[in-house]
Amino acid sequence: MSSNSFRDSTVVIIECSRTRLRAGQGLHDLLRLPTIELPARVGVRRSLLTPIGENGSSTSNAAPSAKVTDYLVGAQLDEALAAGQDLVVSWPFSDGHISDYTQAEALWKYVLFTELKLRRAQMESPVMLSFPAGLSRDAYERVCQTFFERFNAAGFAILDRPMAQFYAAISTQLSGIVVDIDNDYTDVAPINDGFVVHAARTHIPLGLQDCLAYLAHLFRSNTSVMSAISPPGNMLSPEALQETLMELAKHVWQSGLIKVLAEGEAARDLEDEGVTDIAAIVVAGKERAVIESGMKRRQNAKAQPAEQARAKEIEALDLVTTEFRGMELTVGKERHRFCEPLFDPSLLDGIPGVRPRGDMDLRRPIQVAVGEAVVKTDVDQRAYIWQGLFVTGEITNNVKGLGVALSSRLSPYILSYADVQNNEVQPRTIKTLRVPDYFAEYRDKGDGLAAFLGTSIIAKLAFNDSAGKNYVSKSDYANKGPRVILGMSPSLL
Repeated sequence: MSSNSFRDSTVVIIECSRTRLRAGQGLHDLLRLPTIELPARVGVRRSLLTPIGENGSSTSNAAPSAKVTDYLVGAQLDEALAAGQDLVVSWPFSDGHISDYTQAEALWKYVLFTELKLRRAQMESPVMLSFPAGLSRDAYERVCQTFFERFNAAGFAILDRPMAQFYAAISTQLSGIVVDIDNDYTDVAPINDGFVVHAARTHIPLGLQDCLAYLAHLFRSNTSVMSAISPPGNMLSPEALQETLMELAKHVWQSGLIKVLAEGEAARDLEDEGVTDIAAIVVAGKERAVIESGMKRRQNAKAQPAEQARAKEIEALDLVTTEFRGMELTVGKERHRFCEPLFDPSLLDGIPGVRPRGDMDLRRPIQVAVGEAVVKTDVDQRAYIWQGLFVTGEITNNVKGLGVALSSRLSPYILSYADVQNNEVQPRTIKTLRVPDYFAEYRDKGDGLAAFLGTSIIAKLAFNDSAGKNYVSKSDYANKGPRVILGMSPSLL
């Protein structure tokens, strides 16, 4: 059992998703945002790989001959790709587990010693690692061995990513369901009484990239956009046009111009009719936006009839103008259809830019996947799980209200009317969660950073525990070896 605690300033947080890695050092009274964020990918020069295909070509999986020092990560990889070097790029976490431990070690080593500038010989930092749920016990032991023997970590613990995300949003309850929308996949993890229900976990091959491809397809019907980016006198090639439309879709998403529509809801103006809670506005730091909105209304009231008619027309069409590659582009209501493929994957059939991946037979609406996951849990757990629906992932950084839109589509899984006398266990309501506003650094950042925030919360609790039951110290590892992680980790207790 560990007996020492660590200074908050030394603690390292590493949060891994299927496609991204975030990290930071130091815990503060106001939990900080990650200082490091990079794609969870590595690259190696093709000449360093052993040919393993019949025709002598290398696959995207690294050959056993590749060493940790052979891999390029982060800025090194970006520069090599920009220079046109012949590289094999791999994503070791894309399948939800660790497909190559050498590649994983290269990623973690880059974060610790290149980005955070720690020194292996004088390593005083404990590490809290969050990772997608479902790692085998052998994987836990191997990762623990890597951090102690290769990185000389002062302490180490692993936390399931769904639990980290859930800890960032809960207040009192310990049951719910986490819907994590990544680039290419969406992971669904029910949680009961503080533990992931692994038998009910599921995933679907739908994600942010599908939404971007769908919006890019919708822009093809926008004559004003198409005439601006591919004018008749200088038309782009089909490949260049698709790339440009994908970049425009990403720009619109990152600019926060998208709203998720509830089931059956028509796209309309999103501006509030009035504000009465002045204290809430001041606390949220939005007073300037409210003042500008009020000035805009007064200006419209004083405008000439023709100007008012034009303003009403723009309002009805829900048009916005955005700057893209030096051009002023106007997009309309079609942008609010961004998330539709998540609820109806059939819309993606025949769409350019949609990459087939995984088992496409698993592709089903997100609400169906969530409902099926909850149905796999025990009957007496379901009512509690429905009280904690939390939708997170990178997409939620710039799209608000996705949880509410999903809950409105989950009505078939709950009672349409209360019948307490005859049915005490059937769920009757669904409650959505979000990251609370009292985490000041995360306010107005969306819910996509929930995993890093939750990992920071658990690290602050675990590494300040003098009993040391929730992490492995150097002495624990020296006495018991890698297996000690199985009994001293927040994910496995």
